[in-house]
This record gives sequence, structure tokens and C-alpha cells, in this order.
Amino acid sequence: MEEKELILAGIRESGSVVAKNIQKELSAISKIKTTLITLTLDKREPNEVLISKAFDFNDKVIIVIDDVANSGKTLLYALKPFLEYHPKKIQAMVLVERKHNNFPVSPDYVGVSVSTTLQEHIYVEVKDDEITGAYMK
Repeated sequence: MEEKELILAGIRESGSVVAKNIQKELSAISKIKTTLITLTLDKREPNEVLISKAFDFNDKVIIVIDDVANSGKTLLYALKPFLEYHPKKIQAMVLVERKHNNFPVSPDYVGVSVSTTLQEHIYVEVKDDEITGAYMK
């Protein structure tokens, strides 16, 4: 069954840029209605998750979007505000996935999967609404 509406929830900062670009591409190739929201949280201490606008997420399909999936912690905590509702489905999308999951969350959609050591980090660079690059350090 094809969905008629998607909620794209970009995790601020870079995840929001990825989400905007996904929304732009979807509108060019599909008639699916998309709503873009931004999730704001401290990725090191994700106690509070803020949503950019109030919305009824009941029976909605939500795709949580981030730039890099490291341990799965950010994706897990990003689900927190949706637990008050009964969404139809929640999926995760990342631009780059690292295979170091410590939490029971893995992305459903991955741009590229990279094998790294725990000491290496992936950085995604953005300027305005453009993804300008990604590198490992």
C-alpha cells in the first residue's frame, strides 16, 4: 500500500538539511504529501527533545532523519516525543551509517554504510540548505 502522507522529522542541524533535500526530491517524483518538522536535542545528553511545531501524529507515517548513525542513541531518543501518540509507522533514515549500534535502533534507509573504528568519526558538512560534503577523521 502506498502512503499518501509522510512526516519527515529531521534531527537538527544536519539531519534537518537532509530531510529538506529528501522532501524536495520526493515532491519532484511523487504526489505524496510531506510535512517537514525539526527535532532538537542534545546528542550527548538527549534528555529533552523539542519538536518545531505541534502536530497530531496519530495514524501518521513518520520518518526520523539524521546525518550519521553512530550508536543508535540519537535515533532512539528522537522517538521520545512520538511515544505520546499512536503513529501508523515510524522509520529511520540516515545519510551515513556506521556499524557500532549500542542501542536497538537501526536505520531503515541508508545512503551509505561505512565500516569505521570507534575512534574514527564521520562529519557531514552543510551550508544553508545544501549538503556540501562528508568526511572521516
